[in-house]
Amino acid sequence: MPYETDRQTSDRFLPEVKRLISPYLLDATPDFIDQKQAADLMTVIGRDIRIGVRVRAFGYAERYPHQFTLRCQRDTGTETELSKIINGWGDWFFYGHAASTEGFEISPWWLIDLAAFRAALIREARNGSALRMGDGSNGDGTHFKWFDVRSFPPHPPLLIASSEVYFA
Repeated sequence: MPYETDRQTSDRFLPEVKRLISPYLLDATPDFIDQKQAADLMTVIGRDIRIGVRVRAFGYAERYPHQFTLRCQRDTGTETELSKIINGWGDWFFYGHAASTEGFEISPWWLIDLAAFRAALIREARNGSALRMGDGSNGDGTHFKWFDVRSFPPHPPLLIASSEVYFA
């Protein structure tokens, strides 16, 4: 699938993704700031946060309820999500599933800390920890690596947040 198609598919969900992750980026200001500085909201984190977004098509959540995937190869040779993440790009990764074939609702979803993800991959390479992962092909010239969120170590925590459906 060409980049442009991938981008259009994910971009249609961006307003919903923004709504879902804003509670983890914004907070109400204390009264003294509101009263003196004309600010009602402030960012929780005092730096730029780069967030990758992937929304899977409806139906995959039931088949792969604990997996997230990252594109690891394109037959065209274009750099992939996994390569960029391993090279240190990105802070967080929003991974969700379309809740239906229509509309923009996303459920379930995870907000993944990419520093914790990279740390787990380093430990896996050094110690052979118990990360459950595998490889797959989409049949369209793109290939992916899947990861089971349950297999990641508790520290540092992989998940910054997730939908309540995940915990049900």
